[in-house]
Amino acid sequence: MGRTLKEIAVLVGGEIQGDPALLITGVAGLKEAGPGDISFLSNSRYTALLKTTGAGAVIVPRDIASCEKPVIRVDDPSLAFAKAARVLLNAQVRHPKGIHKTAVIAESAKIGRDVAIGAYAVIEEGASIGDRTVIYAGCFIGHDTTVGEDCIFYAHVSVRERVTIGNRVFIQSGSVIGSEGFGYAKVDGAYQLIPQAGSVLIEDDVEIGANVTVDRARFDKTKIGRGTKIDNLVQIAHNVEIGENSIIVAQAGISGSTHIGNRVTIAGQAGIVGHVEIGDGAILTAQSGIMNNVPAESMVTGYPARPHAEALKIWAVTGRLPELLKTVQELKKKLSAIEEQLKKQG
Repeated sequence: MGRTLKEIAVLVGGEIQGDPALLITGVAGLKEAGPGDISFLSNSRYTALLKTTGAGAVIVPRDIASCEKPVIRVDDPSLAFAKAARVLLNAQVRHPKGIHKTAVIAESAKIGRDVAIGAYAVIEEGASIGDRTVIYAGCFIGHDTTVGEDCIFYAHVSVRERVTIGNRVFIQSGSVIGSEGFGYAKVDGAYQLIPQAGSVLIEDDVEIGANVTVDRARFDKTKIGRGTKIDNLVQIAHNVEIGENSIIVAQAGISGSTHIGNRVTIAGQAGIVGHVEIGDGAILTAQSGIMNNVPAESMVTGYPARPHAEALKIWAVTGRLPELLKTVQELKKKLSAIEEQLKKQG
């Protein structure tokens, strides 16, 4: 089911140039788009593609003077395209409906209204599933776990016991929430597991990518704050606390008992040692190694992480090391020659 250009323009608050009745059925980039797709232009470097794109229509900035294609002019093309994509793609998604006959649901579990539970999913004793939540095939919900309303758990998500998950939480396939925290004591040369008696709290509007692991706390809870978005393959250890509206990118690793503030950006493959504080609004760039606290509203880079500007200066000097080494060697030769000459004169 598609949308007309007029319907999309109303949705994104834009101004149409072209046929308002044009039917749009999909979304794509400028290079890949076909006649039924809508695309967008947000970077002036790609303006030339407006002449060659196969898209049926394009969302563009308001200052684009003219275009051969039908367009919707908006203030923020990227945001407008995201809104249009959400509507058009949601129309293509086919979530499970009802409760599959092979699902295993404990008698004491509480299932809300209009909940969908896929094939071979398991809902344990005392679990609670909120209204309109969708649980895909092969998911596991442990005992005494609470899941809010309008959540979507894709195939093979595992949520262990005594976990609390808020409303509108999306978790992609293969993620494990509430796994045993990595805590061991060394006794007579062998490692023994320290019981992890805590739980996990995931607040409203959190989105978690595929194959993410969120460990349960040793005591109290591991917490992910409202609106935080987590990419694929992220490790969040026991007793970590993450604030609201933060972004954590793929392959980042956060060690135990770290506190992360609101609006923090943790880029890909960044690693954070345990028991440190990351202030509100901080940015940890890709592959940063965080060994100490990071102040609020700061940007750090490198391993070990340093203030971003300082790290760039160090990298600039590092790139000149071969040249500097050659200069030092030449200076040593000249100094040796001077010393020889002085010895002869003495």
